[in-house]
Amino acid sequence: MSVCIIAEAGVNHNGSLQRALELIDAAADAGADVVKFQTFNAASLVNQQAPMADYQKQNIGVEQSQFEMLKALELPLDAYAQLQRHCQARGIEFMSSPFDIGSLKLLVQELHCQRIKLASGEITNGPLLLAAARCGAELILSTGMATTDEISDALAVLAWGIGEPERDPDSLQQCHAALGDPALLETLRQRLILLHCTSQYPAPVTEVNLKAMQTMAQSWGIPVGYSDHTEGIVVPIAAAALGACVIEKHFTLDRSLPGPDHKASLEPDELAQMVAAIRATSAALGSGVKAPSPVEANTRNIARKSLQAATAIQPGERFDQANLIVRRPGTGISPMHYWDYLQRSANRTYQVGDLLDE
Repeated sequence: MSVCIIAEAGVNHNGSLQRALELIDAAADAGADVVKFQTFNAASLVNQQAPMADYQKQNIGVEQSQFEMLKALELPLDAYAQLQRHCQARGIEFMSSPFDIGSLKLLVQELHCQRIKLASGEITNGPLLLAAARCGAELILSTGMATTDEISDALAVLAWGIGEPERDPDSLQQCHAALGDPALLETLRQRLILLHCTSQYPAPVTEVNLKAMQTMAQSWGIPVGYSDHTEGIVVPIAAAALGACVIEKHFTLDRSLPGPDHKASLEPDELAQMVAAIRATSAALGSGVKAPSPVEANTRNIARKSLQAATAIQPGERFDQANLIVRRPGTGISPMHYWDYLQRSANRTYQVGDLLDE
C-alpha cells in the first residue's frame, strides 16, 4: 500500500489567498497526494490573553498575544471554497483541520470534504471529537503531546459518537464502554488514522521516538502515520520505512517568511525530494514475503554453484571428495546435495567440468 503524503500548508499563506493558491500549486507540482490548510476563527480558537508558545515567539520574533498572531493568519470563510476548486483543477486533494465545530460544519456540510484532519491540540477537545465522529467523514487524528491514556480517551469519545449519533454521553467513562464494543472499535479502525507527532517546531530528532508508531498500532489496531516537524526529510522517510500509512509535512514557499511555522517547513524543491524518496521507500517495502524476486533469476543462476566433475568419472565409479567439485554456474544440482552424492555412484561418463545431472 502506498503512503499518503499530506503537504501541510497550514497557515504558511500568512493570511493571503493568493499565497494559499500558490502553495496548492507547489504541493501538486511536488507530487503530494493532499494539501492541507487550517480552518479557524481566531475568536473561537483562543481568548485574547492567551500567550504564544515559546517556538512561536522564537519563530516570529515579535511579542504579541496568540490571538493577535492567529487573527493575522485567518482566511475568510469563502476562501476555502476557492482553495478547494483550485485543488480540483490541479488534481490534488483539499483537506483542512477544523479548530471549532463551526469550521467542521463548513468543511463537511458545505465543502463536502471526505476526510478531516484533527490537530494535536484538539485531542482533548471532547465536543469537537464527538462532532467529528458524527460528521461521516474519514478522520485523521494527530497525537502530539498526548499520553496513551489521552489517546484512549479520544478514541472512546470517537467510538461513542459513531455508536450514538444523537445521544450525548453522561461521562467519559460511558464513552470508554463504547470503545469496548468490538463492532464500534472495528468501525473506528475503518474510519480513523492516528498520527504520531512531536509538537515542537522544529522538533529535535532525538525527541521524535518513531517507534511509538508501532506501539500505537499494536495497542489499538488502528492504522498509524506520522506528522513530522523535524528539519529536513530524513525522519519522514524513516517513518515511511517503519510502515507509516500517512506522512504529513509542513511546507512553505519561502522559509524566510515571517510566521510561526515557516522555519520548520520544507521549501518546494525539498518537498519534491521528500515525496520522491517516500515513494521509493514505499515501493521498496514490498509484500514482506521472503522469496526470490523475478529480477534475481538470472543472477541466481550465475552467482550460485552446482555439483561438477573435478576429474573424469566412469559409469559405476563412486562419487567422492576427489572427483566432485562445487563451482559456478548454478544451473545444475545444488551443492546442498553434496553429501547425498558421496553415497552414490555415477550412472554415466562425466568429463572434467560436466555438471552432475542425475
